Amino acid sequence: MSTILLADDHAFIRAGVEAVLAGTAYNLVATATNGREALEAIARHDPDICVFDVAMPDGNGIETLQALRQMGDNRPVVLLSAMISDSGLADAVAAGVNGIVSKEGAEEVLVEVLDLVAAGNIAIPAEMLARAEAVRCANPSPLDALTPREKTIVGLIARGARNREIAEALGITEGTVKVYLHALYIKLGTQNRTELAVLALGAR
Repeated sequence: MSTILLADDHAFIRAGVEAVLAGTAYNLVATATNGREALEAIARHDPDICVFDVAMPDGNGIETLQALRQMGDNRPVVLLSAMISDSGLADAVAAGVNGIVSKEGAEEVLVEVLDLVAAGNIAIPAEMLARAEAVRCANPSPLDALTPREKTIVGLIARGARNREIAEALGITEGTVKVYLHALYIKLGTQNRTELAVLALGAR
């Protein structure tokens, strides 16, 4: 049985999701009412999948997703949304959201979406992916100009890899990694690996 954390500031929605999950392969182990509580509950309960409302106080669903990814946490995240802007949608996809469910009719599709993301699949409606891609094309990423090797290094940095781990993954020396990083800082206008990681996560 997979464990679920639900973060939503509306008690009615929390009760509805709990009712939908009753008798399924998913056990709701914790709930939260905002992004801050969600991160605390994740640390405490270590759920298999997180379900975040897009519109929450003290860290909305997209910001909470971004915070998770910045910590190197890649567990599946599903967003619940009554409405999501094009920019918010692009940010969510860039941060690596695994599924998006409209609150209208969520009771009919939530378990199916959880099944998909639990199996390692992406469960985002094609129309939403198209909207996110349109935003990305209108605002090209500075990472697009990097070489494949540089993009790989940036991706590893975004996942929290240290120089030694990057060197081992790519079969190069730590000194070579430092040379690459110096060049990347100049190319991308960043000062350190933290800024590089934030840029990479925002450009996904």
